[in-house]
Amino acid sequence: MSINTIYRDSQCEWIDVESPTQEDLQFLHERYEINNLLLEDTLDPNHLPKYEEDGNVKFFLLRESTELERKNLNTISDISTKIGIFLINHTIITVHRMKTNSIAETKKKLSTLKEDASPEKIALMIALLIMKSFDDESVSLLETMDNIENEIFLKNTNHTNQIRRLYKLKRKSGLNSRVLTISTDAIDKFKLLALPDSEFVDLKDKHKDVVADFDHLNIQITNLISMFLALSDQKANQVMKVLAIYSVYFLPITFIAGVYGMNFDVMPELHHKHGYYFILGLMALIVIITFIYARRKQW
Repeated sequence: MSINTIYRDSQCEWIDVESPTQEDLQFLHERYEINNLLLEDTLDPNHLPKYEEDGNVKFFLLRESTELERKNLNTISDISTKIGIFLINHTIITVHRMKTNSIAETKKKLSTLKEDASPEKIALMIALLIMKSFDDESVSLLETMDNIENEIFLKNTNHTNQIRRLYKLKRKSGLNSRVLTISTDAIDKFKLLALPDSEFVDLKDKHKDVVADFDHLNIQITNLISMFLALSDQKANQVMKVLAIYSVYFLPITFIAGVYGMNFDVMPELHHKHGYYFILGLMALIVIITFIYARRKQW
């Protein structure tokens, strides 16, 4: 059984369940009379954040940003893991499928806390650390974006690799934004708990700050992708421009060479002693005139 009592005092008991089995959930249902439907929500890896009440049970389902690096970024479970928080009278029960920093850090803080903690206080501490995990992720993604931007504009790097990194960055940022946006309602419900207004405002402000950070990051990434594509198009246009100019240089002399390669006997300067050099000089003169004309037109 993966059920552990992390904290206990005269007014509060914190029970943590990591990687719960069906037996663990059945025990919680029978011992604390938690609705099975709420317990089943903690098993769905892609469940969205929410808040529910069932009798005297208050249920928060939040998602914490993870540091795991996944190849596929298709669902919110690829960038976050869920934490179920049950508040029942003087008991708080947390259910999660993997180790999380928010649970570990809250445990450390409680060990140094001088006064007794309430279940609502512990839930708030976990929620603040969850918001901090997204804040740390936004800082990390912003640093990655800055590095990519420097490589694009200051270094001659592989464009195929850069566009893949930008796509991955956009996917991660978009999924994090989705989680935070859906978490708004659950965060607002912390106002229903017996918490000082100042502490609830701190959580609300932290959530708003992180949402704003990811909104800004999404805009910056979109702008960077647009600039990257524009820069790529500009480089392609420069190559085509150079090739077009060279074709203009050689088109007239190619025409002359083609005429003299038609094997007709009656050709201007064909039997002249210096006819070959005259034609070569004419070709060189045409190239020089074309070059001067292109320079004056600033091509």
